[in-house]
Amino acid sequence: MRNNQVRLNCGIAMPVIGLGTYSSQNDRETTELAIHMALKLGYRHFDTAKIYGSEPAVGNALRKAILDKTIEREDVFVTSKLWGSDHHDPVSALKQTLQNVGMEYLDMYLVHWPVKLKPWACDSVPKEEDFEELDLESTWAGMEKCMEMGLCRCIGVSNFSSKKIERLLDFASVTPAVNQVEMHPIWRQSKLRETCEDYKIHVSAYSPLGAPGNAWGSTAVVDSPIIKSIALKHKATQLSLLQIMKVALQWGISKGSSVIVKSFNKDRMKENMGSFDLKLDDQDFLEIDNLEQSKTMRGDFLVNQTTSPYKTLHDLWDEDI
Repeated sequence: MRNNQVRLNCGIAMPVIGLGTYSSQNDRETTELAIHMALKLGYRHFDTAKIYGSEPAVGNALRKAILDKTIEREDVFVTSKLWGSDHHDPVSALKQTLQNVGMEYLDMYLVHWPVKLKPWACDSVPKEEDFEELDLESTWAGMEKCMEMGLCRCIGVSNFSSKKIERLLDFASVTPAVNQVEMHPIWRQSKLRETCEDYKIHVSAYSPLGAPGNAWGSTAVVDSPIIKSIALKHKATQLSLLQIMKVALQWGISKGSSVIVKSFNKDRMKENMGSFDLKLDDQDFLEIDNLEQSKTMRGDFLVNQTTSPYKTLHDLWDEDI
């Protein structure tokens, strides 16, 4: 297996660096162009979701590349996610996703959040009346059915705490292959990584740079004096933002995680793929481990006192916050 891939518990290999396709603008043409550029730069892992609105663009770009013989379908790894409004029928939801991407199967299908919404609740920020009681056992049975039917090669979760992982495993016939969560040098997920390692669940990091380009994101990672000093130490020439980003990505990769990067800028996309070339030393890891922690994607929009199963952020994240 190549050193830029990880072997999942379901037996398949996943590229360690993936391109995230969430965009607040949801510009289909821009997304397609970015994917074509990414393929040229060596990206083979593409991450989308129903709620991102980018499934058609991802599918269209990849199908064109397959038709052009640039790649074969088996060369790429495609992930999408089950939104809360589809917990009542994951099979139908995945069939719709496959129609959106124009493919016969996904490589990975994730439960986006441990949250169930009414079937018509398709906004990224649910209204108070949109929440339903979560029946995770029923949802996961539907996910297992998706895999059994050959609609996806692996199933997993996203935004699950250690405790929620363990609850899921109480009844799961298939162990999640992946838990995709926020993870970066300012939110290191030590306990969650230990839990997932115990059950051979791969941790995949979204916002591995702290999502500095998103409205809900933070520049805490890229502005960190410690991260900057580490970047400068490993760079003979002038310090740049790209070098700072490589330190953050290499930290995540060194912890055994894959990283889902979100940039449609060619230079940044190229540098992200060069993160494998940077090697951090023990002192670097020690300095990062001493950084004060701060979570960026807190999930406040899923918490309320009336209809949500989560009355507080602690209810949502358990002891992982």
